[in-house]
Amino acid sequence: MKLEYDKSVDAAYIYLKYPLSDGEVKRSVECKKDIIFDFDDHGKLIGVEILNAKKVLGRKVIAESQTV
Repeated sequence: MKLEYDKSVDAAYIYLKYPLSDGEVKRSVECKKDIIFDFDDHGKLIGVEILNAKKVLGRKVIAESQTV
């Protein structure tokens, strides 16, 4: 698992599979406001996108992530 944070858009991505290939995400499902699950073509969860990450995850988690 890998967590990346993009401060320019306040978004985080949790990679459950790393790295992801171009086009590997086949379906995205918003499970809750600001949290989106990404699935591969077999229906396996491969990543989670978190918008408004500072609010959702908290500053401590963001501080420990890899910033891109």
